[in-house]
Amino acid sequence: MKKLLVLAIITFINFTTYSQNSADAKKLLDEVAAKVEGYQNIEIEFNHRLDNVDANVHQETRGNVTLKGDLYHLNYMGTEQVFDGKKIYLIIHEDEEVIIQKPSNTEDTLTPSKMFSFYKNGYTYKMGALETIKGVKIQYVKLTPIDTHSEISSVKVGVDVKTKHIYNIIETGQNKTITTLEVRSFKTNQPISEKLFIFDRAKYKDQKKYTISEPK
Repeated sequence: MKKLLVLAIITFINFTTYSQNSADAKKLLDEVAAKVEGYQNIEIEFNHRLDNVDANVHQETRGNVTLKGDLYHLNYMGTEQVFDGKKIYLIIHEDEEVIIQKPSNTEDTLTPSKMFSFYKNGYTYKMGALETIKGVKIQYVKLTPIDTHSEISSVKVGVDVKTKHIYNIIETGQNKTITTLEVRSFKTNQPISEKLFIFDRAKYKDQKKYTISEPK
């Protein structure tokens, strides 16, 4: 009887500790999201790295993105991606092609619009390690998909403890591919033109003769 009581107490303490850890992790991410929502716009320069040891894949590319609410303009790997709130315009300059798509509702798809809010649905939370990187304290939060069939194994979000801005996002796939997004610069409330989030069809069709594809 005494052993059962001790076991029950230990189980209760472990559960309470886990629950508090989970609550603290979500609270930190909520603070990040709330702070971002207070900005008129955000400009981010980033490094994007793809690693898979088994497949001997190691790629690193730089890019930048401007966000205003759900709207964004992304420059990455020689292409532009514009979201005007309704459709996504993928502008491939090398091929002189524009592909127009509707945004995906798939939770596994991490788009610029979801960068600060993707954690809100479909994940459990756990506070990770507190690390000092280049003199900056970074608190990690580990996210695990609730869907056991998800292609994602886990996601680690690194948060700058002082600024409450995201430092990096490290996604590990079920295929052992590790995708790392590291923020190089983070600017807010910059003077930007609204035209940045508008696709000028005439500019690409009439002047540059780009091929425009829009699936029905």
